[in-house]
Amino acid sequence: MMAVFAVERLCHRISHDPAYRDAVRSDPVAAVAGFPPEVRAELLSGDVLALYHRGVHPVLLVRLATHRVFGLTPELYGRRITS
Repeated sequence: MMAVFAVERLCHRISHDPAYRDAVRSDPVAAVAGFPPEVRAELLSGDVLALYHRGVHPVLLVRLATHRVFGLTPELYGRRITS
């Protein structure tokens, strides 16, 4: 459950903190270093469906695509979240 909260916090911070967003874009591996290995892998691969199934709210997940981090785009997010 803590991982879900941490991912949701990351999504919120990416949306509201431009300096943090830039840091995530420039070094995504460092940005997710504190996450459990399986969550880290899901974030780095842009596996929003796995994160959703974990319990992360889709309104927060879509912010990853809106701000184009972890290789996501709005179009790719739409395909992955519904697959």
